[in-house]
Amino acid sequence: MKNGHRKTVLVAGGAGFLGSHLCERLMSDGARVVCLDNFQTGRRENLRRLEGREGFELVTADVVDPLPPKLAKMRFDRIYNLACAASPPLYQADPEHTLLTSVLGTQHLLKLAEECGARFLQASTSEVYGDPDSHPQLESYWGNVNCTGPRACYDEGKRAAETLCFDYDRLGRAEVRVVRIFNTYGPRLDASDGRVVSNVVSQALAGEDITIYGDGSQTRSFCYVDDEIDGLVRLMEYDGPQPGPVNIGNPSERTIRELVDLVLAMTGSSSEIVFHPLPTDDPKRRRPDIAKADRLLGWRPTTPLEMGLRATIAWFEGRDGERRSRDESARLTAAE
Repeated sequence: MKNGHRKTVLVAGGAGFLGSHLCERLMSDGARVVCLDNFQTGRRENLRRLEGREGFELVTADVVDPLPPKLAKMRFDRIYNLACAASPPLYQADPEHTLLTSVLGTQHLLKLAEECGARFLQASTSEVYGDPDSHPQLESYWGNVNCTGPRACYDEGKRAAETLCFDYDRLGRAEVRVVRIFNTYGPRLDASDGRVVSNVVSQALAGEDITIYGDGSQTRSFCYVDDEIDGLVRLMEYDGPQPGPVNIGNPSERTIRELVDLVLAMTGSSSEIVFHPLPTDDPKRRRPDIAKADRLLGWRPTTPLEMGLRATIAWFEGRDGERRSRDESARLTAAE
């Protein structure tokens, strides 16, 4: 709330990993929140804490299609666009839909922002940098992207979405903010989505072989979800002149092998490590330069990797416990 005005906020992709955490943060800040999701990768259970609460509404729709008429009748103050599958196995499963989500979906939401005068935040990605030959990655770096490879539906879709956003801003049609999100982890990661933290944690807890692609020397920078969400909100509420794209991620760089060893130690798992070929166009190094976020937003991540992993592991353990309880209940019911 600001000056007694309660903001109304639309979160596209609000049932996803990041989206659901964002919805909770906005509700705790006093906003009215409308969550828009097609549940292609989002999960209803992610909204368990929100459904039924005053000030929260769920709209089921796909941003690739024309937006539901009811949204055009609402006056939004802010629109966050997080609508797009974000893990390689999921966005490559339907590459046409992935590309259209980034292009048509972003256009539909930008038009809505134009019509109601809402400030618009586009969730872009570090994948716009491709497999970078510049390190760490600054926002001024134009990237090294294979525009016809298996990751292009996502990488090029996000790059095109950024183009749309900045064109709308230059033409005075909408006030936009663009965040480039780096690897983020935490509770509500989907164990089956193919991202490295969810893969490693779920395999370690299950006692399964842990898969490392390549030799494990490739690097990532892991940002805990609460820190990431705080960066998104700070950027949305930045009232200065157009800042251009802003990296939000953790500048602490770790190899995949370091991550695996840490998870094994924290879980006490006896899982073995198996190595597979590196996927096509998988980046070898990834680390954000966050000087702009620090300077403009006063933002830096504060959660150490070990602390964030502890919370993530506990969440995965809780899900495993719930699943075993459901299975046992179903077995007993079937035996009656």
